[in-house]
Amino acid sequence: TMVQSTASFTSESLAALKQRYAEAGQGHVFKGFDELDDKTAGEFFGQLSGIEVERVTGFFKNATAAHGQEGGDKIEPLEAGSFASALDSAQADERAQWRAEGMRLIGANKVAVILLAGGQGSRLGSSEPKGCYDIGLPSQSSLFAIQAHRIRRLQQLSGNTATIPWLVMTSGPTSAATQATFAQADYFGLREEDVFFFNQGVLPCFDFDGHILLEQAGRVAVAPNGNGGVYEALRVSGALDWLRERGVEHVHSYCVDNCLVRVADPEFVGYAALRGAECGALVVPKKAWDEPVGVICLRNSRYGVVEYSEISSEMAQLTRDGSGELAYNAGNICNHYYTLDFLQHRVPELEAKFEHHVAKKKIKHVDVESGDLVIPTKPNGIKLERFVFDVFPHVERMAVLEVARNDQFSPLKNAPGSGVDCPETARRDLLAQCVRFAEAAGATIQGAESEPAFEISPLVSYGGEGLESLRGKTLVGDQLITDIESVQTV
Repeated sequence: TMVQSTASFTSESLAALKQRYAEAGQGHVFKGFDELDDKTAGEFFGQLSGIEVERVTGFFKNATAAHGQEGGDKIEPLEAGSFASALDSAQADERAQWRAEGMRLIGANKVAVILLAGGQGSRLGSSEPKGCYDIGLPSQSSLFAIQAHRIRRLQQLSGNTATIPWLVMTSGPTSAATQATFAQADYFGLREEDVFFFNQGVLPCFDFDGHILLEQAGRVAVAPNGNGGVYEALRVSGALDWLRERGVEHVHSYCVDNCLVRVADPEFVGYAALRGAECGALVVPKKAWDEPVGVICLRNSRYGVVEYSEISSEMAQLTRDGSGELAYNAGNICNHYYTLDFLQHRVPELEAKFEHHVAKKKIKHVDVESGDLVIPTKPNGIKLERFVFDVFPHVERMAVLEVARNDQFSPLKNAPGSGVDCPETARRDLLAQCVRFAEAAGATIQGAESEPAFEISPLVSYGGEGLESLRGKTLVGDQLITDIESVQTV
């Protein structure tokens, strides 16, 4: 919603802009405008011209009116049998079909990937984009590198004829650093022309009464508009048109912080495509009833996500008849499928129906009356966000697939040493998967029970394939396998 304006800065255009802001109830932002130096005034005018003030003020009114109204919603678990599960060994044949269909679509250049990479590693004690983080693997690969190498391996498995375009959504603070990282790493072995960077939108921050806040004299306080901003950002950046020109029909989308993500996941893409779905979601079983994750369920008989804070502990503990399995067990992991048609033709009309979500935050700002900087100690304002799953209730054909957490989900959220969803758990989960891959191929890993630093490069194996030559061998536990021909055996 913040398109850089091309309006020229004249006294007439300034008067017209002041009028627009006053009519939207936001005239206060111009207090002290005359005292700004010319450069700041010009930049401020550009920023204010680029904000659709009527539209964003409407977002605030609608979001705050809807906030707290969710109480009357009828929430029910997904019906047993309404989704497939890769955890069910009886579905092995079907899984092979899904995978074959996914690989066929990849081989035909019909599949692209969207990476949501707007986050910084601030909670990890790093100011870099989260994707640059090294979780401590023997290879010292960053999250970006691991994910890029998985794309390369899939392209190779499809006979080296396929290209999987990679669309990378950054945010203002991570944009330049992310692009520089890719360039320095020579795009991790991918072709530069197959990577498309685009920026998440931002929205102004508001006080509780709906007034736009200023971060400093001559600058509006803005914040990223949530991962649900991806839909509009894909459109306005030209990314969807770029995919259309390339003949892409299916899109896999995921979040940067998951080191186990199966990028362009052939099994998931094939499953959703064979079901004729326009949107799909992977889910993992919850670790425990009180794990704080959103759960895919039915809200007023439509697909939706209920946040952990929205359901009572009684509801969270409900089990399915006779099985002991939680009823609300479909943990949402921000791992989605779309058809390009859905993103390009259905979502624009749906977006007009989404309300933003209200996030109450501590927002540093300038008091326009006194000119003093206010540094709050408790929430004093509102950031508006959309979530990726806001489209779910409007989806006609949804494909939900349950997968194993230890194979597909280990998010990096917390600082080193915190013991949960942190660099150490991510490293442990990825290395343990490598051990399982080798053992499934018939190898024995020295000291397997003591968590050796055993890493198989994604360039060697994407999901456990291609390791047949390891059968019957005993492998040194601490090693990085970058070439299947030169493995260290005991």
